[in-house]
Amino acid sequence: MTRAFDVVVVGGGIAGASLAYFLAERGVTDVLLLEREPQPGFHATSRSAAVLSELDPIATLQALKVASAGFLRHPPEGFSETPLLAPTGIMLLFREPVWSAIRTLAPAIARAGTRLDLLSAGDAAARVPALVADRVDGAVLLPEDGHIDVHALLWAYLGHARRRGVVQRFGVTVRGVRVAGGRAQAVLTDDGEIPTRWVVNAAGAWASAIGTLAGATPAALVPHRRTIVVFDVPLDVRAWPLVASDENRLYFAPESGGLKLSPMDEEPIEACDPVPDDVAVASGFERLAALAPSLVPRAVRRRWAGLRTFAPDRVPVVGEDPRLRGFFWLAGQGGCGIETSPMLGAIAADLIVDGTTARFDAARLAPSRFAVA
Repeated sequence: MTRAFDVVVVGGGIAGASLAYFLAERGVTDVLLLEREPQPGFHATSRSAAVLSELDPIATLQALKVASAGFLRHPPEGFSETPLLAPTGIMLLFREPVWSAIRTLAPAIARAGTRLDLLSAGDAAARVPALVADRVDGAVLLPEDGHIDVHALLWAYLGHARRRGVVQRFGVTVRGVRVAGGRAQAVLTDDGEIPTRWVVNAAGAWASAIGTLAGATPAALVPHRRTIVVFDVPLDVRAWPLVASDENRLYFAPESGGLKLSPMDEEPIEACDPVPDDVAVASGFERLAALAPSLVPRAVRRRWAGLRTFAPDRVPVVGEDPRLRGFFWLAGQGGCGIETSPMLGAIAADLIVDGTTARFDAARLAPSRFAVA
């Protein structure tokens, strides 16, 4: 554990795994990936709703999703034994005046590479009969988007990286970062000091804490709890798309013969192993009663909670720290880390190897946007 590596990646979730893969693709294999849990992807990655939904109100996120979609639909030959993306569809519900704005923007969205169908309230209710049509003014159906096989994606990233020589160690806690001459020099763990040229902070909900340990630029990354429940319904919902409504602050989708639902709660909390928020679930069911009353369950089959970590502008933080050379941020993906991992992993690998990237305007992601003069 004390031998030197070119790159040490702190965090074995989807961010760290995707970077390890794309570094290996670039020929950089003197890489160590560290994860403090006994298995990778234990927190946010394994507890995500796991969908590709290319429509996003934040332009940077939408561009990253669209740019990542091709990899998820058509990964490199031999990347995964099973498909990564099932085009089960995403249906987004809108009320006025947002619905009129969406219709105006639809041609530009389509030209940017996203297929979308505009549905009337009646069309939406026909697609998902449980909906109360007068609670919807219109909907966007993304027929080529849908469920991502997170397990297949994560382990394909890790497997390909490992076969090319990337070392992966789980159950290792990072205690600090040694800095000298304004540059990160080594990662300090319970098992010893690991010298390195690059420390990559892909620690998810713990990314802010890792940045503090290193004395890097404060990025104000805050974890937020998100709750999901699964329950039975008296309908055959297997062909339904995921249905999301910002107006009603909920989404639901087929899951194991029933439905999974999130009340889209976003409670800021400390980095932890979160527990579901029963108050948020009850509030979500109240809103579901107005939108689709026949779906409100009497009992919940199972429930869980995950962490979504946001920067203040809700845009990922990717790039070398402006005041600590050799310390690289790959964090703050919010709820979009899985669906943007092909592009963010590739961008991060380019920046580490070449110091620049032609894939994306890296300034939109750079941690320097948080630096105070």
